[in-house]
Amino acid sequence: MNGLISDAWAQSAPGAPGALLMAAFIALFYFMLIRPQQRRAKEHQALLSKLAVGDEVVTGGGLLGRVTEVGDTFVTLEVADGVRVKIQKVQVTQLMPKGTLKSA
Repeated sequence: MNGLISDAWAQSAPGAPGALLMAAFIALFYFMLIRPQQRRAKEHQALLSKLAVGDEVVTGGGLLGRVTEVGDTFVTLEVADGVRVKIQKVQVTQLMPKGTLKSA
């Protein structure tokens, strides 16, 4: 009877490093990929919630413009004198410093 118990313990021991390796891989995956993505999503959401008329922004497509109207889903940008485009709010990727349009 004593021989069966020691055999059972001996068989389960090699599985422990595999489980430890898997846990380490999951932790690494979380800290290297998931956590930074969540942080970027929060920062983007904060940017979108703070958009105001007069802000100068860049869109995902590379348009540079001044915000003339902010809605729940859409933003109107003035990209040149008298030229306005309406884009989805989520396409705004970056807030630029005031005066960027004058130098561009």
